[in-house]
Amino acid sequence: MKVQVFAALKDYFDKEFELAGEVQDVASLKERLSALNPGSRNMLQICRFAVGDEFVPQDFQLKESDTVCVIPPSSGG
Repeated sequence: MKVQVFAALKDYFDKEFELAGEVQDVASLKERLSALNPGSRNMLQICRFAVGDEFVPQDFQLKESDTVCVIPPSSGG
């Protein structure tokens, strides 16, 4: 699956990368990303995940062909 990260997450991961192997849902993707870069764990806990231009819940079932966007909270005006 393709993973795209934004804002501060680019300090931990490439802006866009392929993730090999099966990931069942968003929650397991979050754990997998945390294992790849343990420093990102706290940031990932407050991020939202989107597939197909829509935010998805933690139990959303992912497919290998999905592109997942990981979006940290933003602030400002």
